[in-house]
Amino acid sequence: MTATTSEPQSELPGRIMAREMAEQPAVLRRILEEGAPGIRQVAQEIAARNPRFVLLTARGTSDNAALYAKYLLEIRLGLPCGLTSMSTTTAYGARPDLTDVLVITVSQSGGSPDLVASTRAAREAGAITLAVTNNPDSPLAGVSEYHVDIMAGPEKALPATKTYTASLLALYLFVEGLRGGDGAPAKTLPDLAEQLLARQDEVRALASRYRFAERMVITSRGYGYPTAKEAALKLMETSYIPALSYSGADLLHGPLAMVDNVSPVIAVVTDGKGGEALQPVLDRLRGRGADLVVIGPAGQVGQASAGFVLPTEGVPEELQPVLEIIPLQLLAYEVTIARGQDPDAPRALAKVTETR
Repeated sequence: MTATTSEPQSELPGRIMAREMAEQPAVLRRILEEGAPGIRQVAQEIAARNPRFVLLTARGTSDNAALYAKYLLEIRLGLPCGLTSMSTTTAYGARPDLTDVLVITVSQSGGSPDLVASTRAAREAGAITLAVTNNPDSPLAGVSEYHVDIMAGPEKALPATKTYTASLLALYLFVEGLRGGDGAPAKTLPDLAEQLLARQDEVRALASRYRFAERMVITSRGYGYPTAKEAALKLMETSYIPALSYSGADLLHGPLAMVDNVSPVIAVVTDGKGGEALQPVLDRLRGRGADLVVIGPAGQVGQASAGFVLPTEGVPEELQPVLEIIPLQLLAYEVTIARGQDPDAPRALAKVTETR
């Protein structure tokens, strides 16, 4: 990414977020080349213990990565999964029997007290505990039996970007390791991520549609649903636009009523079964005259008001979320800059959120 003004680079708003978005291809390569063997070893050890159920624990951006893992585990392994409510243990003191349950806690920093406390309680209750973090020396890694390092390097921008895609890839490799796979289909991701980042001008043009938006809706189905949730989070925390994320199925159960011809809707359309399941929703949105923007395959983008074509040919559906989020990160960045705000400094946010 290059600066587009003569202002010194050190003073440009959003410079930290921009730099960290640009690091994503290198981070993905690092995980594939250096981290994959260790992830596979952890997966093999856990697979040998034959967990009967999986619980996923996370907050914020990491929660969206955990939701992606839920889709992977249920679809690729047929393993039942649930997303935990940490307050049941941290606030209410519940102690469920977690014998032979795999508890995966996803956290960028590994420092949030409620994540640490709930993971410690899960281990004491008999769970197999795995921390997926960007900090192997974190308190969360310390209380967990196993640890996967996402190897993203220091992330200084408040909006998480490279740690999100790194978490997705690490979780994919872990699930592939559980099923005895080598994760080879992921090897194309770094080059494809570079191609997407090089198309920032396209995203900047798209961002002009949302400079004065008062509300946005983002929808998807299947593997794309975590992408919709993460995109909404990025838009809200950087530009302060209320961005509502819905599964396409849930959108039809009531919220569709708020969509009209001036309400921007972004649809994340995966190239696969999730995209097929979203088709009735896209038809309804077009029928309502919605300002529909599609992030997805060329054929889908051509039927919308505007969009961004993803290089999905040959990429398995379960890996497309690693690519889908990149133009949406860029969109959050560009919308924020267009609105005269600094995406590096969202108000009222801290890098480590110490919930309890």
